[in-house]
Amino acid sequence: MADSSIEKTQILQKYLELDQRGRIIAEYVWIDGTGNLRSKGRTLKKKVTSIDQLPEWNFDGSSTNQAPGHDSDIYLKPVAFYPDPFRRGDNIVVLAACYNNDGTPNKFNHRHEAAKLFAAHKDEEIWFGLEQEYTLLDMYDNVYGWPKGGFPAPQGPYYCGVGTGKVYARDLIEAHYRACLYSGLELSGINAEVMPSQWEFQVGPCTGVDLGDQMWMARYLLHRVAEEFGIKISFHPKPLKGDWNGAGCHTNVSTKEMRQPGGMKYIEQAIEKLSKRHAEHIKLYGTDNELRLTGRHETASMTAFSSGVANRGSSIRIPRSVAKEGCGYFEDRRPASNIDPYLVTGIMCETVCGAIDSANMTKEFERESS
Repeated sequence: MADSSIEKTQILQKYLELDQRGRIIAEYVWIDGTGNLRSKGRTLKKKVTSIDQLPEWNFDGSSTNQAPGHDSDIYLKPVAFYPDPFRRGDNIVVLAACYNNDGTPNKFNHRHEAAKLFAAHKDEEIWFGLEQEYTLLDMYDNVYGWPKGGFPAPQGPYYCGVGTGKVYARDLIEAHYRACLYSGLELSGINAEVMPSQWEFQVGPCTGVDLGDQMWMARYLLHRVAEEFGIKISFHPKPLKGDWNGAGCHTNVSTKEMRQPGGMKYIEQAIEKLSKRHAEHIKLYGTDNELRLTGRHETASMTAFSSGVANRGSSIRIPRSVAKEGCGYFEDRRPASNIDPYLVTGIMCETVCGAIDSANMTKEFERESS
């Protein structure tokens, strides 16, 4: 950071250390109508220990692409809360779901349907782990750290790289990692990715709708941390044309039966089901994903379903260790980095575990697009 930024941080610190007189600050976070995150804070009179102690709130949905101006109030219903790594103390960040004034879920509230699916199939004990790739940009939307007007050396030394010229903004990544752990998120790891200035963090394993909750909160914390470094975060699946890897959100899946001895049988059954709904899944696997799923740069073709052991060029990859042990999980490599995790985990549950309604999550996509 520049000297002026350091000075501002030092000035801010003395205010952050002031006694809040028993009050706490709750930062309400929600997903807007463009798939981005918004937040605003409010003061509460005492420490929060359970979700039912958090009041519902509202906001102007006409300013977030979620409601018309003549009927703009959208309600925020708290669904999860976490320790606030920025304000610390008893302050919290609150994930809230959006509802219309008649009590129905807002058009962009995909958590609602996903939660119903997971509740209907709770006996399956379905676990998810998501690998969130993202790209760092500067204030002018250039890839962060790249030569001005030029390109770095070709891909090769950057994946899990170490050393100057091989990794960029490790300080930001470390700060985000610690912030997530402070907030109690199941962040299971991080690594530098194949394209320089591209990174990945992994969330999970988590069960059901909790995975989507934690992923959205991890994304929020990433944006907030990046603010302090003057860096933008891009979740676009192909931020740069040419011979550079895109960004995905590989989705690891297992059910109770898959994790037990002999589970390979159930993994194979799941892959067969997925092969029959390839088009339905692709619709929910992120915008501009066709730019990434080309059959190159460690991806499968968008138009053809495939699977294989240890094959990073297939739609579904079975890890070598899983094939050897005969049980475990599989990885869906099709989802783009900009997915809504509720949609992806929801349709995965619907397909693998059996639908409770005909294509609920596909209807969600059609509802969103209308």
